[in-house]
Amino acid sequence: MTSKHAPVLIIGSGPAGYTAAIYAARAMLKPMLVAGLQQGGQLMITTDVENYPGFADPIQGPWLMEQMLKQAEHVGTDVINDIITEVDLNVRPFRAKGDSGATYTADALIIATGAQAKWLGIPSEQTFMGFGVSACATCDGFFYRGKDVAVIGGGNSAVEEALYLSNLAK
Repeated sequence: MTSKHAPVLIIGSGPAGYTAAIYAARAMLKPMLVAGLQQGGQLMITTDVENYPGFADPIQGPWLMEQMLKQAEHVGTDVINDIITEVDLNVRPFRAKGDSGATYTADALIIATGAQAKWLGIPSEQTFMGFGVSACATCDGFFYRGKDVAVIGGGNSAVEEALYLSNLAK
C-alpha cells in the first residue's frame, strides 16, 4: 500500500477541481489531484459548450477538459488516477483512502466532486443525450428557446429547472 503527502489534496477532476489545482500550483502549493471515476467530470459527456467565455463558436466538452488537464499538469499538479472511497477530516493532516489501496494525506483538502444527474435509465435517454435530452436547464436551456420542453423529476431541483425554462421555452 502506497502513501503520498501533498500540501494540498484536490478530490475531483471537473472544471472546479482543475481550476483549484491550477491556482494552487501557481501559488507553489504543490497540489495533488485525485481524478475520480470520471476524469474530466460531466463535461466529458457534453457535446456543444456555448457558455464558456472566450469562444465565439461551440467547443466540445471533452476537448475543454483535456486542455484543463494539460494546463494543471503544466503548472505542476500531480494528477493521480484513483477513486477516493474514504476521507477522514478528524485528523491532521487530512487522510483519504483510494480504491487502489493508496493513502493520501494533505494539510489542506479541496473536495470538488461536482454533481451528477439522476437519469431515468430508459434506452432513448442515452441515444438522445446532448440531442434533445439534457440534465441542466441552466446549461442547455438556450438551445430550447421557443420550443416545447418537458421537465421530468421531483423536488426542488425539478421546480427550479422548470421555472428557469419557463422564461425561454414554450
